[in-house]
Order: sequence, then C-alpha cells, then structure tokens
Amino acid sequence: MELKEAIIKAGKGIWNAVPMIIGIVLLIGLTDVLIPKSLYAKVFTNSFFDPLIGSAFGSILAGSPITSYIVGGEFLAQGISLVAVTAFIVAWVTVGVVTLPAEIVMLGKKFAIARNVMSFIFAIIVAIITVGVLNLI
Repeated sequence: MELKEAIIKAGKGIWNAVPMIIGIVLLIGLTDVLIPKSLYAKVFTNSFFDPLIGSAFGSILAGSPITSYIVGGEFLAQGISLVAVTAFIVAWVTVGVVTLPAEIVMLGKKFAIARNVMSFIFAIIVAIITVGVLNLI
C-alpha cells in the first residue's frame, strides 16, 4: 500500500503544478517573441563584463536547449562575442528566474535558490573556460 500511496501523492503534486508550468511556458514564449534580437547587440559591448551580462540576460529570459543554438547563431551573426553568447546560452538553459516560483514549490526554497545561484556563477565560468580552450585549439 505504501507504493500506491506514494504514486497517488506524486500524481497529485504533478497535477497541481501543471497550471504553473503552463504559465511559465507561455511567459517564456512571450518574452522570446516580444524582445527583438537586435536589442541584445546594443547591450553587449564586447567588454570584460560580457559574460556577466550574458548570464544575467540568460537567467531572466530562460529558454529551451533546442532554440538556444538558433538564438546563439543570431547573436554571433550580430557581432556579439563568443564568451557572451556562451554565458547567455548556458544561463538560458540552466538558470531560471522565471521558473523559480515553480522550482520553489517543487524542490524547496533553499535548494531552488542555491541551484540557481550556482548555475549563474558556473555559466560565467564555463563561458570563460570554453572560449579560452577554443582559442588554444
């Protein structure tokens, strides 16, 4: 009986989270459509702060890994530095300011915040290391 109760409880938890997940998906889609890609070229200045700016924008906007390649390609075509694009994409996929309320409900406040902060920091580190390694090759 314990397994059955656990499955029922998990099912109820997932069912209760569905409206929040739908809202988050719609919000992410809306921001992706409403913010023109040309705006990003004005924000990134190919400076020392590009990884930080890229991570910040990626954290706020959030998106799916599949579309990140298209967005990254567009950014590179507009002359945005590779380190900024890499930080943006890593944060876009791993950090979720928009999805934070759902994460807090599902995973707990302390874990959700710690995971997002660490993902933000590692997005910057991964971007710098990736571009550094690519420059060595």
